[in-house]
Amino acid sequence: MKNNFIFKSLFLGIFCFSGSTFAQNLWTLEQCVEHALVHNVSVQNTELEVKLAEIDRTGAKAAFLPSINASANHSWNVGLNQNITTGLLQNQTTQFSSAAIQAGVDIYRGLEKQYALRRSNLALHASKYQLQKMQDDVALNVINAYLQIVFNKENLRVQTQQHEYDKKQYERTKNLVEAGSLPKGDLLDISATVAKDEQNVITAENNLIISKISLAQLLQLEDFETFDIADQGHYAITESAVMLEEPAAIVKRAKETRAEIKIAETNIELASRDLKIARSRFQPTLQAYYNFNTRAAYSDRVVGYIPNATTPYSVVGTVQSTGENVIAPNFSPILGGPENIWKQFDNNKGHSYGLALSIPVFNGLSVRNNVERNKVNVKRAELNYELESQNLEKKVYTAYTDTKSALKAYEAAEQTLSFREQSLEYARERYEVGLLNVFDLTQVQTLHVNAQSEALRTKYDYIFKTKILEFYFGIPVTELTK
Repeated sequence: MKNNFIFKSLFLGIFCFSGSTFAQNLWTLEQCVEHALVHNVSVQNTELEVKLAEIDRTGAKAAFLPSINASANHSWNVGLNQNITTGLLQNQTTQFSSAAIQAGVDIYRGLEKQYALRRSNLALHASKYQLQKMQDDVALNVINAYLQIVFNKENLRVQTQQHEYDKKQYERTKNLVEAGSLPKGDLLDISATVAKDEQNVITAENNLIISKISLAQLLQLEDFETFDIADQGHYAITESAVMLEEPAAIVKRAKETRAEIKIAETNIELASRDLKIARSRFQPTLQAYYNFNTRAAYSDRVVGYIPNATTPYSVVGTVQSTGENVIAPNFSPILGGPENIWKQFDNNKGHSYGLALSIPVFNGLSVRNNVERNKVNVKRAELNYELESQNLEKKVYTAYTDTKSALKAYEAAEQTLSFREQSLEYARERYEVGLLNVFDLTQVQTLHVNAQSEALRTKYDYIFKTKILEFYFGIPVTELTK
């Protein structure tokens, strides 16, 4: 009894936990879009491009600062070296240390740095526009995937309802056949219909699962099995206010707001900046510099002299008139250790400073060719802008036409569904009184189910195409989810 109580408590706990887990995974459309804009890999990659553009702008600003470099060196010379005390070459090891500081600042570079800074600002704007475009694309994909799940859910409901109705019809037909009121063929027909219904339900369930997985992948989620969307109720069909606008007005608004047009415009400015940078390299450059260096040695040094006890005198010459030798005292050096390192650094320090002027005279036409190359890039960017404008205009007109056609298709599908419902009701009444067989009733029911599915398909097709048209009209993606 106690074990049974523990088992029930554990089962209840697991059920409650599972219920809370499922509840947490019921995603609204707004939540899906917000999550995708943060976690989608494509969006994250584009955000990294923005960070790189920010780093490049920081580098362009830092280019105006002077350059300062310090260096130090310590060397060992091993082998045949000159002895500073004797002046003779002998095998020995000597050590030397040196240190230096170099500083330089550009005074004039043909405004190259100014152009580079302005270009980096434009590049940052372009990367932000690219991020906006990527976010918009991902959001539209999420909206489409979300509506696909809603459609598949409603389609599954339709198929399930039809399946349940046909199963009841099967039981009724079975009883009538056993009672001898209906032929056995009617039971076979309704049995085939129920089997077909089961197949339709399985297909609808599979489509629903696949659509959930597709959306979960867009959201970068790993828990596909428990992922589901919140039931946001019936999506009302209303004609969008954007449809009251003329296509030309929508095109004009799209060119003012769409990121791809802003990117194309910015690319023209970037190419123009690159051309100015290339032209600036025709001009001379002037740089100011300052150098400081010092050194120290670790060899013994001569600190004094004493008379040479072995050879106190040496002949240094002769008197031409008398032929007498001229002698001079011989001295031997007194060796001491190396001087204090810091004192050597102080005594041996040196400075140099000045201006360096560089005038480009001939460089294999590299600067000229670079200028010509950037002229081509400017023209290419201008043509790309024209192409983007034409493509956007084409997309807007296509979206406008598709939305109108989708609305008409939905209205026609709803009208067809209404007639199919009336036809099904009439067929059922005839079947009840024995004026219609099961096979003919099944055909009418199949047409009714197909009409329901088509009405659902055209409904959500119209909703999504309306979202796209509103998007081109400049309505933010965050408002499209409401």
